[in-house]
Amino acid sequence: MELDNRKKRILQAIVNEYIDTIEPVSSTSLIQKYGLDCSSATVRNDMAELEKIGYLEKTHTSSGRVPSNKGYRFYVDKLLNDKDLNIEEIRYINSKLQNKVSQMEELTKIATNTISEVTHYTTVAIGPNISKQRIQEIKFILLGTRMLMAVILTDTGTIKETIIKFEKDITQEQIDTLNIIFNSKLRGELLSSIDKPMEEYIMREMNYRIDVIKPIINQITKAINDEVNVYLNGANKAFENPEFKSSKLAKNFMDLLDRKDLIVDILGNNKDFNVYIGNEINGLDDFSIVTFKNKVAGKDLGTIGIIGPTRMDYSKVISVMKYISHELNKKQNGGKEG
Repeated sequence: MELDNRKKRILQAIVNEYIDTIEPVSSTSLIQKYGLDCSSATVRNDMAELEKIGYLEKTHTSSGRVPSNKGYRFYVDKLLNDKDLNIEEIRYINSKLQNKVSQMEELTKIATNTISEVTHYTTVAIGPNISKQRIQEIKFILLGTRMLMAVILTDTGTIKETIIKFEKDITQEQIDTLNIIFNSKLRGELLSSIDKPMEEYIMREMNYRIDVIKPIINQITKAINDEVNVYLNGANKAFENPEFKSSKLAKNFMDLLDRKDLIVDILGNNKDFNVYIGNEINGLDDFSIVTFKNKVAGKDLGTIGIIGPTRMDYSKVISVMKYISHELNKKQNGGKEG
């Protein structure tokens, strides 16, 4: 059913009011606070219609209404407006983003922490898809006669390190040769290039023993395909929300944070921006997650998700994410816009 403009205004006002107060919203409060140019009876009729089509729910303890998950979805998709950040929030964000970083992936951690502090919600993040990153440099460092460290630096600033052990001695001369061969073959290639054909190539080119090359390829491949790291910030922030006075909801939230597989699956979506509301995803239930790709200077630094109750301040969350993304890109462009 298509909503007319008055019903849209009423639904938008109810969502905004409920986000602010966590109290069921009455027709009287809407007219007094939001200046609706219609009678209380008209507002009540529209609220009843919005309830009938599933956008509002009536509580048992009050005559007022609260948004349903379907109502939040319509609000996010059709009615959401950016919320201006106050000067204190802008100053705080800018101060956090002034930190110098040695790796691009550290920007994701900084952004994750900053979003949590400003929105007062829990944030999670995963790094970029490792298989789509390109190799900038591979460096082998001899640690002993039978041990070396492999360090892989990607174009996004991600660093992968792994220790490789051998059953026979290796020399510094061999390590120097490995550095030359690996970099000449792999620099600029996708990380997914390190596979069995690569192993065969190096053994053919260098006439090296299989007991030297095979452990290197196996260990580097293992390091690249390691379990996805999930960064978590502000888990305690959730308990500042009145909903979490419910021990059941608090337990469900902690259980959700333990579902690393579910979080990785949600954040692994290829879309640049998404909002998941309540039971739209099995296991999410009473919570919402806003996700966005953290792209800086054209490089994918991973995905950040903000987790809160379905009564999340979606406008505030999205505005903070947009501002931080804009400032990070401006910083990487030497202070220039764009």
